[in-house]
Amino acid sequence: MKLQTICAALALGALAVAANGAAAADNAKAEAAYKATCMACHGSGVMNAPKVGDKPAWKPRVAKGKPAVYANAIKGFNMMPARGGNPALKDDEVKAVVDYMIGKSS
Repeated sequence: MKLQTICAALALGALAVAANGAAAADNAKAEAAYKATCMACHGSGVMNAPKVGDKPAWKPRVAKGKPAVYANAIKGFNMMPARGGNPALKDDEVKAVVDYMIGKSS
């Protein structure tokens, strides 16, 4: 019985390491997409884009809920073009970049 418990614990540990590795890879992809597409405006606040890291600017946006922020990023909002002007980004990629920016800003 002890061996089964040890094996189960090792398996869970391996799954956690794999999940953390996958999350880190996904975060790196989101960061790369942010730098390639979104940073031009969200890094400097061009056309009133909320700057990444500006918690007060992001607070009312986050308060609307992530689905609303995702929809704005995908469809475009005010001066921001759909998908930040990069039509090659898939919905899930846009959502990952939104999550990345919110994570840095809240």
